[in-house]
Amino acid sequence: MTHTNKSYYHRGGTEPLLGATIPEHFAAIAQRFPDHCAVISKPQNRRLNYRKLTAEVDRLACALYALGYRKGDRIGVWATNNIEWILLQMATARLGIILVNINPAYRPRELAYALQQSEVEGLFVIPKFRSSNYIDMLVSLMPELKHPTDGKLQLKDFPALRHIVVYEPSNPMQTVYDYSGMMTWQQVMSQATTVSMEAIDAIDAIAATLDCDDPINIQYTSGTTGFPKAVVLTHHNILNNAYFSAVAMHFTEHDKLCIPVPFYHCFGMVISNLVCFSVGACAVIACDHFDAEQVLHAVADERCTALHGVPTMFIAQLEHPRFAEFDLSSLRTGIMAGAPCPPSLMQKVMTDMHCPEILIGYGETEASPLTHLTDSKDSLTRRTETVGRNLPHQEVKIINPATNQTVLNGEIGEICFRGYHIMHGYYGQPEKTAEAIDEAGWLHSGDLGTMDENGYVRITGRLKDMIIRGGENIYPREIEDYLFTHPKIAEVAVFGIPSEYFGEEVMAWIQLHEGETLTEQEVRDYCKNNLAHFKIPQYIRFVREFPMTVTGKLQKFRMREMAIEAMKNEEKR
Repeated sequence: MTHTNKSYYHRGGTEPLLGATIPEHFAAIAQRFPDHCAVISKPQNRRLNYRKLTAEVDRLACALYALGYRKGDRIGVWATNNIEWILLQMATARLGIILVNINPAYRPRELAYALQQSEVEGLFVIPKFRSSNYIDMLVSLMPELKHPTDGKLQLKDFPALRHIVVYEPSNPMQTVYDYSGMMTWQQVMSQATTVSMEAIDAIDAIAATLDCDDPINIQYTSGTTGFPKAVVLTHHNILNNAYFSAVAMHFTEHDKLCIPVPFYHCFGMVISNLVCFSVGACAVIACDHFDAEQVLHAVADERCTALHGVPTMFIAQLEHPRFAEFDLSSLRTGIMAGAPCPPSLMQKVMTDMHCPEILIGYGETEASPLTHLTDSKDSLTRRTETVGRNLPHQEVKIINPATNQTVLNGEIGEICFRGYHIMHGYYGQPEKTAEAIDEAGWLHSGDLGTMDENGYVRITGRLKDMIIRGGENIYPREIEDYLFTHPKIAEVAVFGIPSEYFGEEVMAWIQLHEGETLTEQEVRDYCKNNLAHFKIPQYIRFVREFPMTVTGKLQKFRMREMAIEAMKNEEKR
């Protein structure tokens, strides 16, 4: 640990970093706990212990090998949460194949970008999700799929893509499809109907050549500010991040984690699935996509000891009309992350949801993803008002973004990270990588915050979100945290909009609790005694919902666009 009067903190660890690859570590865990439950999928009504999970992973790995996939190839998965997603996650790691996570909410243009930009060679996809018909979207992008093939795709706009595999999570062996250019899960698995010792030996030989620093995963950033970038992560990045997150939660083989967050995101794939598999715990898939009632059912039915989620997920569960009917007393811990976590919400989760050791997590995809976690032994103030300290074997500092100089403790600046968890880079974008990671190896987060002398960090907002009104720097997070204390306010987003006189003015979008009413003037009156006059929102809009990413992050850039457009329309009248 380093203590200085500047905002720099290095946290050592009592345990060394893991030097294994994901398949090496997973094999050791499975040997220790073969009969322990590894995965429960509530929507699919399926359960696998570690012995069965290992066998299924090996079968899929053999099938992928038989189809010609090798170390360094890229296989995409465009699906919601299910056991097949987990099998792909572990089987690709077994072979050193790079798994490309594709957002289930993507439309054709976004899908095409991801497939082309990361040069996906194989794609596993479910038929549809909500109103999105994935098969129709694929055919619209690849009209060649309408015509018979000899078993291998030849696509003009997607020359790297060799196979498309469609599966139905409720019955992956019986998917019906209309186009001969696609395969079914059953056809893929038939490549390894009987897993021979020779095939396993071949897979093991490949696994022996893998290095912990090999790229293993591509994740697209969630796109809150524009077109996403492809983050390349290694075995070393995500396995260690998962393991030390598990250690922070005091996770063991006796824990069951309820997972409502999407697998395509780092929160689901690393801080949920891999956290469980790093220590022999059980991953409980609560729903294929978030549903508050299904999550509550999963916790109560399976006696889960931990629950993850973004703040909006916890709010939805707490406000569910049947909330009081569910026995959540088995809960002990979990992580709330992905967006700012208001202190009052944390307290409700600790008391009303019987989750006394719930932790706040902070990080980003480029950092594998967790950089900070609170500790269950921290004071209530630190647990509810900070994101804790950086995980072991990581460095963090806060700099003046204009000068790149480290600021003093307590001063606001940009948060930067360095350590094992920093991404390999952005796939195919060396210039963007150089913009994010400086010559000294520091990843610049774009987030603003402060650090105290003990390394505890408070997030104050996004560098690009900072509002400059008449020369005054205003941090939206401060205003949001205060407005959230109003008993009638369920959610709030604060951002700046252009002003000819001040440069920018403060705008607040507010969502009220069900059945509540509030006026703009009442909001301003509530702010007057606790916020400086220039921080009080000039513009207030009451909304029923916010534009969000699938992972629950508010898209302020979209709110700003909508607000500016609405004001232009008002002027025209």
